[in-house]
Amino acid sequence: MKNIIVFGASGDTGHYFVNYFLEHNKDSNYQIIASGSRKTDDFKKINVPYYRVDITKKEDFNKLPRDVYAVVDLAGAMPARMRGYDPYKYIDVNITGNLNILEYCKETGADRILFAQSFGDIKDHSETNPLLTVDLPRKFSYTSDHTIYVMTKNFAVDMIENYHQMYGLKRFIFRLPTIYLYSPIDTFYVDGKERKIGYRLLIDKAIKGEPIEVWGDASRVKDMVYVKDFCQMLYKALFVERDSGYYNVGTGKGTSLLNQIKGMIQVFGSKDKKSDIIMRPDKTNAPQYIMDITPAVQELGYAPEYDYIEMLEDFKKEMIKQKGE
Repeated sequence: MKNIIVFGASGDTGHYFVNYFLEHNKDSNYQIIASGSRKTDDFKKINVPYYRVDITKKEDFNKLPRDVYAVVDLAGAMPARMRGYDPYKYIDVNITGNLNILEYCKETGADRILFAQSFGDIKDHSETNPLLTVDLPRKFSYTSDHTIYVMTKNFAVDMIENYHQMYGLKRFIFRLPTIYLYSPIDTFYVDGKERKIGYRLLIDKAIKGEPIEVWGDASRVKDMVYVKDFCQMLYKALFVERDSGYYNVGTGKGTSLLNQIKGMIQVFGSKDKKSDIIMRPDKTNAPQYIMDITPAVQELGYAPEYDYIEMLEDFKKEMIKQKGE
């Protein structure tokens, strides 16, 4: 049996990936195993072994199987889930925790590691050119509450490269922008303070038929990538016959802010009461970026399955399904 360990499985993206694997894998030689820091019975319902592990504690790894084919590393501390500001947590989880994962890979003879990197390392290029290629040099702010987070993720990538070159651990890095998905949790943290996730707020307004403001330049585009397309990319990297890869996660296409709002009204609005759109060019511009996915297409055979409207429609299905469970 070839075991695939998913760290961070108790988070939203981890949940989606475990389910994606179960739906798509037809080879009984592979078994997926979930690991996370939270106490949960969710995986028992789908017959997936679950180990509660604190990746900052090396002794916790003794709970895990020693026969490992691949590690999918989706664990990490991030600003969107941090109340207040604790830079030590980024160091503990994103550096010490990932070092422990790499040591686990080395000790068990794992074939490969898949790692979720943040696009924060190159995001600042997007204001001069919204198309972000894989090989851009690092460019990020040193005056943000995100700075230590980005630096720790960068250092984790560098540690993975060290283990790749020194020990032959195959490595696949995935640079993530915002990944869109339905979750029962519709809040996150900005500057350490809890607030409603922006697109969830807009969807709620569309459902209620309330007016929606479009801030700043409505023509600015964003790559709206759905979690299930990211899962496809991860899944293909598990089995690709390569030693390494570095990939931007996205669709390779931009959706304007205005079309984002129109799509939400189209998919979530009621026939009886559609939201009015109010243009507010005086307000702050939204971020803009398009992720160049050429390496993932060429090396993994990645082909995004969800355009923007299809993403919203599947999001709506997941919302209805999860609320009914």
